[in-house]
This record gives sequence, structure tokens and C-alpha cells, in this order.
Amino acid sequence: MKKRIIFPIIYALVLVALIFAPTGFERDIYYNAEGAKAKILSVDNSALIQVGLFRDGGQRCEVELRSGRHKGEILEAVNLFSGSLANDKMFDIGDTAWVLVERDSDDAVIFVNMIDHYRMSKELLLALAFAVALVTFAGWKGARTVLSFMFSFLVVWKILIPCALKGIAPIPVAFLAGILMSAVTLLMAGGIKKASGAAFMGTLVSSFFVLFLSWIVISVFNIDGTQLAWSESLLYSGFQNLDLQALFQAAVYLGCLGAMMDLAIDVAITMQEVENAGSGIGARLLFHSGLAIGRAGVGTQTTTLLFAYLSSYLAVLMVYMAQGTPVFNILTSKAISSEIVQTLIGCVGLVAVSPLTAASYLFFGRNKKVSFEEL
Repeated sequence: MKKRIIFPIIYALVLVALIFAPTGFERDIYYNAEGAKAKILSVDNSALIQVGLFRDGGQRCEVELRSGRHKGEILEAVNLFSGSLANDKMFDIGDTAWVLVERDSDDAVIFVNMIDHYRMSKELLLALAFAVALVTFAGWKGARTVLSFMFSFLVVWKILIPCALKGIAPIPVAFLAGILMSAVTLLMAGGIKKASGAAFMGTLVSSFFVLFLSWIVISVFNIDGTQLAWSESLLYSGFQNLDLQALFQAAVYLGCLGAMMDLAIDVAITMQEVENAGSGIGARLLFHSGLAIGRAGVGTQTTTLLFAYLSSYLAVLMVYMAQGTPVFNILTSKAISSEIVQTLIGCVGLVAVSPLTAASYLFFGRNKKVSFEEL
């Protein structure tokens, strides 16, 4: 029992350390303001100007603050419109909003700006439902999966992003972060055993291959990385020295890492089950069993990558079609070319990970007892 919980406990402690670890970018943009949760009591739309689908002007709302140092106070808040459907939001009576409360030197409120609808409690509820469903279905392994999920997010948020903002080369940082996340995820999902080691080795070698391939292909395709969402905002925010092309290469690698891990552990676990079911099976047949699972998994995983990337550009493709843009114009555009590169490089990584994982499993030795019990 101790061996089953020791590593999750260690990972939980690491999670706590990551949660409280500083990123170096913690600072108050508005020294005289604070964010607060607010309940909307009344709405005045007299200054709202509706022109077709677009809004101009603003709303005035009476709100009751539900958090912060002015909790309980009833104040007037302003919601200004910019004419952008993506950025503007409408509030109704009874909604809960996140507001920015600005104060003067005497701590008196001088202005309340309505930022957006308050969604944190709903997000936490959804995350809790996910965790409960996963633990109910998978038991102890489900709990470990939740820990590895949180760990991966924190590695990206606390390590990868701050390092990139500080000017550290994105590709080496992404590679090291990816390997760290792979090790934790595979060990937490499969335990310390031969299959997990083989899956990790297959993912490790495939990661080298994917990064090298992305470096070549992205340079050949003349993709500069500016098509990354909000990349221009980064440049205008004082980070002009960021290497957006390298950042895009790192994003391509991280985008296919999860699928590679998934396929690698499927191949390795299947080979382990086949070996355990028939102790007399030869290395050749065992290797081919792993390849058979890999071939089946590649088909679905590559389609998964395609759907993931297509869905993010669905509206763009609809605009192209609605305007009657020729197909060749679409395919050669920087935005669509970058998605093609992401999809195909990810698919190549999936093709590579299956035989590499199968070979790694045989390399670790057949018909040998594992030195550690399953977590």
C-alpha cells in the first residue's frame, strides 16, 4: 500500500510547490484598483447604441460588491462597448460580474469598470465534475491522472511561459518541459514498470524527431510565427525580442505531445498484456503486435489532431468559402499553411512513436520481472 501512494504524495507536494512558485511576473498593473465579484441589481441601457449586430456607447449598472475590501457596498458600474462582438458583453439584472474597482488616495471608490461575467465558480464546478467522473470511472488511477493533468498545466504556466517571456530559447525549454510532463504523466498513468519506461523512451526519441522536423519544415514554409494568437500583442507589450518562429515550433511540438504519449502507452501496455498472456511468444511476434496496435491508433489519433486544428480555424475557413476564395489561395495562406504544418508534423510524430515504443519495449528485456510493483 505504501508503494501505491508514495509517488502520488510526492507529486502532490511538487504540485503545491509549483502553485506557490513565483513566475517573476506577479505585479499589480493598477496599484490603486482591485478586482471584485459583483451582483448586478439594475441595468440602464439608455446610452446603448445598437447598429445592426454591433453595439456602441455603454451600460450603467447598479452592482453590489461580493468580494474585496469594499464588499457589501452598492455602487454604479460602467460597461463600455467597443463595437467588437468578440470583446463586448451585455449584462442583465441578476448576472454576476467581475469588476475593477478604482480608488483614490483616501481609499474612496471613484470608478467601477465591468470586466466580464464572473465564471470562476462555474469553471471550478466543471473541473470538480471532471475529477469526480474520472475517479469514479478509473479509481486510484483516475486520481493519479488528475494529479498529472494539474502538473502538466502548472509546468506550462509556471515554467514554460515565464522562461519564454524572459527570453530563454523556447525550443529547449519546451523540450525539457515536454519530457518532464511525459515522465510524470506516463508514470502516474502506468506506474513504474516496463511498459511505462518503453512508452517514455518512444516519446523521448519521437520528441527529438518532431522538433528537428518542425525546425526544418517551418523554415522551408517561411512561417514566421506571427499567426500565433495574440503574438502581436506580446510584441507591443515590450517583448520585441521574442523569437516567434521558435515559439511556433515549440507550440507545434507541445500540440502533438499528448497524442504521442497516448499512442506510446497504448502500444507498450498492449505488448505487456500480450507477453503476460503468452509467455512463449517470440520477440518478432511481440514486436509485430505492438506495430499492429500502433497502426490502428495512428488512424484515429491523426484524425484527432486534424479535428483539433480544424476546429480552431473553422470560422476562418467559412469566411474563405463565403467569399469564394480559390482553394489554392487558401492552402498557400500563412494561417492555413501553419495549421497544415502543425497537423502533418504531429501525424509524422505519431507514425514514428509506434515502432520506437515497440523497439524500446524489447530493449528493456522480455519475460523479466519488474523491479518495482505497480503504483
